[in-house]
Parts: sequence; structure tokens; C-alpha cells
Amino acid sequence: MFEFDQYLGFLAFLGILTLGFWLMIFLITFIVPYWIGGSLIERLNEIKEEKKAKREAEALKM
Repeated sequence: MFEFDQYLGFLAFLGILTLGFWLMIFLITFIVPYWIGGSLIERLNEIKEEKKAKREAEALKM
């Protein structure tokens, strides 16, 4: 059977494995979509501002 130090090592392994599992679930479900969504919104705003600046520049030329 297990000795006490082996039991503690096994519990530490299970604890680290469980923490890693829940961290990955948290990252995949919340952090990554938030990061991708924010970068997409920021990029769309940049494209909109570039188009607006181009239109203003063309209006000033006329």
C-alpha cells in the first residue's frame, strides 16, 4: 500500500492537475474570447477611422 509521503505526493499531484484543468477551462471560456473580441472591435474601429480620414482628405482636395 502507500506510505504517508507517497499519499501526500499523490494528493499534491491531484491538486496541481485539478488547478491546471480549471485554469484551462477558465482561459478557454472567458479570457481567450474576451481577448479576441476586444482585438476585433479595436481593429474594426481602426478601419473605420482610416476610411473616415481618407474621406476627409478627399473632401479637402476638392
